[in-house]
Formats: sequence, C-alpha cells, structure tokens
Amino acid sequence: MLVVRLTKSDQFAKDILQDVFMKLWEQRDHLHVIGNIEAWLYRLTENKVIDFLRKIAADTRLRQKVWQQVEQEANEAEQYLAVKEYNEIIRKAIDQLPPQRKLIYRMNKEEGMDYQQIADELHLSRHTVKNQLFTAMQSVRRFINRSTRLFSIFF
Repeated sequence: MLVVRLTKSDQFAKDILQDVFMKLWEQRDHLHVIGNIEAWLYRLTENKVIDFLRKIAADTRLRQKVWQQVEQEANEAEQYLAVKEYNEIIRKAIDQLPPQRKLIYRMNKEEGMDYQQIADELHLSRHTVKNQLFTAMQSVRRFINRSTRLFSIFF
C-alpha cells in the first residue's frame, strides 16, 4: 500500500487513512459533484501523506535526536510509545517558552516561515527574530536533554 510505503509505519498509515475517511465522511453530501471519486480519494490521500511528511520534517534536528533514542528501543510497539512520549516532551518544551518566543518558534518550525517573513509579520527586526529563535532552540534542547535523561533513569 502506498501510504505504508511512504510513511514506513503501519500505525502512521492507519492514522492517515482514518483522516482520509473522516474527510470522505465530512464531504458525503458533496460526493455527487465529484466527477472521479477514485482520483479525488487518491489526491486526498496523497495530500495527507505530504502533510504528514512535512510535519515530521518540520524540525529535523529535534526529530533526529528523538529518532536516535527511539532506534535503540527493541520492539516496534515500544518505539511507537517512545515517539509519542518524546513528541509530548517537545510539546512541553515549546509550551514553556515565553509567548513571543513560542510564537516565533512555531512560525519558523511549524509554518516554515523564514526570519524575514516572521520579522515582517510581527513588526520586529530580522536580528531580533534570529536571536529569539536561537534562544528558543537552546531552551527546547536543554528541556529535551533533561527530560530524556530523566526518562532513561526511570525506564
């Protein structure tokens, strides 16, 4: 199946397919307007996979650190649970940032905006955005390092 091949995970593929069928259900009243339902479903699935891959790639360095830890796990079920735990740690780290720093971090990492775009939108200097993002990344890394050390002590 295409989704499994692209995500390299049965669980992520199931999640994506569930999203596709939810969208299909939400659009059920408009299906009669769609000329080629197979093409529409294929395109929808393709877009969901692309969204998933973009989300994974949003913060390569942090994700890479998470995946390095996950690769050490022996079984696939434990790996999936560990990924969820690390994603929660990253979310907590981001949530602890001051409001403006958190906003800048999310605009860059989740929305893919560059320094200048963020600076223009928030009416800040490019240098301020760069400094705030650098500081945010340091805070997130420190939080992850503390949390993963604590996590490995208990597990």
